[in-house]
Amino acid sequence: MAHASIALVIGTRPEAIKLSPVARALAAQGLKPLLIVTGQHPGLELAGHDLDGFDSVPLCCEGLPDPTIHADLVRSAMTRVLALRGIDMVIVQGDTSSALGGALAAREQGLFLAHVEAGLRSHDPRFPWPEEENRVQIDRLADLLFAPTAGNAANLRREGVAGEVHVTGNTGIDALATLVGPLPLKKRFRLLPKRKFQLLVTCHRRENWGDGLARLADALNDLAGDRGVTIDVVLHPNPTVAQAMAELVRGQEAIRVLPPLSHDALVTAMRRADLLISDSGGMQEEAPALGVPMLVLRRRTERPEALASGNARMLEPDPKSIAATVRALRRDHRELEAMARPTMPFGDGRSAPRIAGLTRAWLDRHSAREPVAGVA
Repeated sequence: MAHASIALVIGTRPEAIKLSPVARALAAQGLKPLLIVTGQHPGLELAGHDLDGFDSVPLCCEGLPDPTIHADLVRSAMTRVLALRGIDMVIVQGDTSSALGGALAAREQGLFLAHVEAGLRSHDPRFPWPEEENRVQIDRLADLLFAPTAGNAANLRREGVAGEVHVTGNTGIDALATLVGPLPLKKRFRLLPKRKFQLLVTCHRRENWGDGLARLADALNDLAGDRGVTIDVVLHPNPTVAQAMAELVRGQEAIRVLPPLSHDALVTAMRRADLLISDSGGMQEEAPALGVPMLVLRRRTERPEALASGNARMLEPDPKSIAATVRALRRDHRELEAMARPTMPFGDGRSAPRIAGLTRAWLDRHSAREPVAGVA
């Protein structure tokens, strides 16, 4: 299909980060995409993600407390855009309400649908909610499913999805390589007994709101009293979550509260840290490639490859457990060093060209308006 028209759905900063390499790779294949910017994260700057050279359409659907309502707003707004622009294929990334709304709009219009980062599963719809339900639904609808890992592809095949499954790696690693150079990085540091211990913390998942933030803050306030420990807490763009976290750790000399950081600045902070504590999915992917030890502040993870690599561990969301785990790793330099060996469980940093090539081949083989997966 020489003149196929493709739309990429971008609503959040992680989607912009992970779809930027895809947009550039599609353009290199002669398939320069239209960017549909939903507005889920207000103030998202395309130029900050090397996406300013692409045609874009804003939907102005700002994120809402009820993600189901937001997904429906995106679906409705996108349906009008797709009809006007003559789109043949919609590509969504991940598991946000923007991605779900975009997927539903594509099927409503009878268009092809591709899912970047398909097949991730925590196998528990509560953790994380609504992301686990969103990605399962998107995968059922998609014609092309780009699974980051063999494990993700196995999940899809067990579920019997109708679409075509390909293992491509995760485009987040492509974006990371753009910032830091060839991956994996060499071992970054050798921890010395008298060296200051730098802890980097982020927390934003819905499952950790309220009591979860309070438990984390109790642990950080406890650790702040340890000699030689410094703690950077990076706030999330969600103002409610950010304000709650800032209040909970206020007044601790050893704790520095940082505003939301750009991707580049956050990666720089990760590389300086001795240990990460986070519930972020993207950081679970990036930490192994950077060789940064990580404690995953979640009850379930859809990225078990990070745990299997040895770079990350699940962290019991309890103040005493959090503090005890950090202190044990600080004492055991050999164990922390073992977690700091760079690994690449999420791909080699060349996922986007694979996705673009597979997309072009699909469109060359199929005529538009004949999607193979089930309709919504």
